[in-house]
Amino acid sequence: MHNVTRFIAALGLMAAFSALFSASPVLALDAAADGMAETMVDKDVVRQRLLHVRPDLPILGIEPSAMVGLWEVKLPSGQMLFVSSDAQHFVVGELFEITENRFVNATEAARDEDRRQLLVGLDESKMVVFKPSNGEPKAVLTVFTDIDCGFCRKLHQEVPELNRRGVEIRYLAYPRAGVGSGAYDKMVSAWCSPNPQMALTLAKGGAELPPLTCENSVAEQYALGGQFGVTGTPTVVFEDGHVVPGYMPADQLLIELGLN
Repeated sequence: MHNVTRFIAALGLMAAFSALFSASPVLALDAAADGMAETMVDKDVVRQRLLHVRPDLPILGIEPSAMVGLWEVKLPSGQMLFVSSDAQHFVVGELFEITENRFVNATEAARDEDRRQLLVGLDESKMVVFKPSNGEPKAVLTVFTDIDCGFCRKLHQEVPELNRRGVEIRYLAYPRAGVGSGAYDKMVSAWCSPNPQMALTLAKGGAELPPLTCENSVAEQYALGGQFGVTGTPTVVFEDGHVVPGYMPADQLLIELGLN
């Protein structure tokens, strides 16, 4: 059922991209435009073809897709275009693999790997981290959070139990109202506190923090949320790169982690 839900969501994505490109209907790329051969063109040709029509298209990368004969074009927030081998056509959405007994979302698997690679490059010293007190963590969850988010506060109330069960929680700042907002200022105060863990806990409990400023990574982490595809808080990122958008109770997180 979960895979079917994602499949249906992928179909809805096509309507959104139709609106995005409505000003340039020729982005379907006229097959007779330049007589390109039907062999696999170079990725630079794919980039040039797309940017010729939409110079502002935010292409993050182009790689061969899991489906032979298609280029996978990565856009922000994990969105994908699948471009034909001759760079004449594209489709928008999710690529599914048909296995023996189920459909596997190959596009989401690629996103998971991208997020896993991003996790590897993160500097934990710039996060607010709640570590288990009983030794090395059995699992690590990285959470994009907002002080004023009700479900973020609810999840934070369960951090002691997650810590007790061996789960380390690493918080990244994601003030939903954006850089320069009141939520942003609160997060800067927490990150700049001499005891960020206590400050964040107090703020999530409704306390007013004394305004503080320092060299901090709040704006950087907010921008990083776009690379992870964050659209709301909390967003929980597992070590393998898969995400749970929104609140999930501690018991369910432990089941996902195999620690129930």
